[in-house]
Amino acid sequence: MAEQPIIPYLTVKDASGAIAFYQKAFGATENMRMPAEDGKRLMHASLTINGGTLFLSDEFPEYGNAAAPKAGDKPSVAVALAMPAPANVDATYKQAVAAGATGTMAPEDAFWGDRFAMLQDPYGHRWMLSAPLGR
Repeated sequence: MAEQPIIPYLTVKDASGAIAFYQKAFGATENMRMPAEDGKRLMHASLTINGGTLFLSDEFPEYGNAAAPKAGDKPSVAVALAMPAPANVDATYKQAVAAGATGTMAPEDAFWGDRFAMLQDPYGHRWMLSAPLGR
């Protein structure tokens, strides 16, 4: 079985810009990118964030692929980052907001026992940050 059996795959407008944002906001490491034939878009890219893999690409409507979220959309899916300690939730939230994310729920101690926060990135995707309390 793969180390990470489920890998989020995001569709964005401006995948190169999104990669730069994820590097600044979440400390992402770029593993690879595959440029499209048009030389402008990315067919596929792989990043590592917080020890996990994230795939992304630009929109390719000519192939009938998924569209990127539009400004103001509330995506039904979020990427959740499990953090090692509550302080990491606060630090990552602050770093992501400074990089251009919109905070939608400031870090707080949630009733289920985690330090928890939510963000929306400039590309329309939601992110959740959580760490168990007591670590």
